[in-house]
Amino acid sequence: MPEIRVTPLGAGQDVGRSCILVSIAGKNVMLDCGMHMGFNDDRRFPDFSYITRNGRLTDFLDCVIISHFHLDHCGALPYFSEMVGYDGPIYMTHPTQAICPILLEDYRKIAVDKKGEANFFTSQMIKDCMKKVVAVHLHQTVQPCAVLRQPRAQHSPQTRVQPHPPQVDDELEIKAYYAGHVLGAAMFQIRVGSESVVYTGDYNMTPDRHLGAAWIDKCRPNLLITESTYATTIRDSKRCRERDFLKKVHETVERGGKVLIPVFALGRAQELCILLETFWERMNLKAPIYFSTGLTEKANHYYKLFITWTNQKIRKTFVQRNMFEFKHIKAFDRAFADNPGPMVVFATPGMLHAGQSLQIFRKWAGNEKNMVIMPGYCVQGTVGHKILSGQRKLEMEGRQLLEVKMQVEYMSFSAHADAKGIMQLVGQAEPESVLLVHGEAKKMEFLKQKIEQEFRVTCYMPANGETVTLPTSPSIPVGISLGLLKREMAQGLLPDAKKPRLLHGTLIMKDSNFRLVSSEQALKELGMAEHQLRFTCRVHLHDTRKEQETAMRVYSHLKSVLKDHCVQHLPDGSVTVESILIQAAAHSEDPGTKVLLVSWTYQDEELGSHLTALLKKGVPQAPGGGS
Repeated sequence: MPEIRVTPLGAGQDVGRSCILVSIAGKNVMLDCGMHMGFNDDRRFPDFSYITRNGRLTDFLDCVIISHFHLDHCGALPYFSEMVGYDGPIYMTHPTQAICPILLEDYRKIAVDKKGEANFFTSQMIKDCMKKVVAVHLHQTVQPCAVLRQPRAQHSPQTRVQPHPPQVDDELEIKAYYAGHVLGAAMFQIRVGSESVVYTGDYNMTPDRHLGAAWIDKCRPNLLITESTYATTIRDSKRCRERDFLKKVHETVERGGKVLIPVFALGRAQELCILLETFWERMNLKAPIYFSTGLTEKANHYYKLFITWTNQKIRKTFVQRNMFEFKHIKAFDRAFADNPGPMVVFATPGMLHAGQSLQIFRKWAGNEKNMVIMPGYCVQGTVGHKILSGQRKLEMEGRQLLEVKMQVEYMSFSAHADAKGIMQLVGQAEPESVLLVHGEAKKMEFLKQKIEQEFRVTCYMPANGETVTLPTSPSIPVGISLGLLKREMAQGLLPDAKKPRLLHGTLIMKDSNFRLVSSEQALKELGMAEHQLRFTCRVHLHDTRKEQETAMRVYSHLKSVLKDHCVQHLPDGSVTVESILIQAAAHSEDPGTKVLLVSWTYQDEELGSHLTALLKKGVPQAPGGGS
């Protein structure tokens, strides 16, 4: 029996280093290749030994798919391709392709240049890795390439590896859907024949100030693999959250305090910048707002370049006013952190695990007038997670103790779906089974029960390294013509899930796809004329009379026993019962035997069989009949 196998190499009952291996109908696909921000050693990467034991990576994996540019979903990509040895195609959307290398390089600088970490990828490795990327459009169906390459040792660093090799895999298809979350984020459908899996990556079912809501059609996959970061959370209204956020920022700067907002470069940063920019303008506030140097310009550039990925309001007003060109938000210089007086600073990264946000936090943490607002999820092991868990004495690098006196606030502006949004997506896609990743085990367990109760489907939540095997029932998808559906709807019958209807039509197979159409449409499409197919059965009857008299004998008998049917004796001597024709003929060898030829169309199969059985039992002799 065919089956789908899923093994999380990362993000199994955990948030961070997302990496899911899916085997479907003999094809192997890796979904995301992320890094865990809570570790500074090899544990930051997924456990690739599960794949490497199968031999050469490129021979084993058909492709890698990256859902979006956040490092917990793409951070291990250069390590996997350039150090572990994967040389096959990598699929992602165009915005992800553009932004991913910038964030990878920023993180590399922090890890290697500033912290001196070993066994890390280089700038050249990032460039070589991105050469393997094939960018896809939303709703574009892609057939990944079966990559044929020379051994890696034969490539010089200057050689550009072509992402479109000559041989194409015509069985495996992938398709991207809009996920919200961040610019360029996508959910992916992976299909092989009639089997399919949908992987959500991170998504948001609620539109915000700059992005739209995630959307997928009723694709009914065998399996939906969904994130579950906020598996037990149902957020309060967006307006209440925004009002509370603005109030806390305003009160802090009014009393002379400083506000640190750790963010990732693209995503929540733009959402909160638009919110504060509008508030500062309306309230005529003078306290400066800063954003990490360089990232504002980069973000502005990419939002202009990929404006079609933003929401409708941004697209409509973009020509008159670019929402990402801020009047009140300026570039930050590290010397500003020591300036007296109030200020608001957006600094990267978002979990306080490194970089400028951590540097500023260390400077401001000791002053109770200051505030840090954490607007998103923080993985275990990061400074952000520690202070949100209530720790106020932190051991920093060099065993230095940092006492946190500043106010710590968590305000969920995360672009992940909450429990309500996850349930909404499951209902929208109508999968046969659901598998939860990218979440905490206890919260996953709660959501798992909710999904199973509400949708009556099996829900899985494997740990890292654990394989889930799903048997799939062989099925053939059949499209139905609009004309046939209209004809069915015209009957006015109410839909009933317990009583499926039978549709009668002609099944056409073209390019491995099946469609059910009306017989008239089938004849027209195939350029064929209608032919009538008749079935004929021979019944032997002992009778020495002439054929015409035998026919009359048959007519009289049928007329007497078939009261509810139209029985006729035609001038040519044949007998009809409805559309069934009965003719009497002489036997070629026995003059005392007549042959009754009974013929009918397939529509009258039941009546034809009944008549044949009736005549085989014999026909009573008419008065004065022959012996």
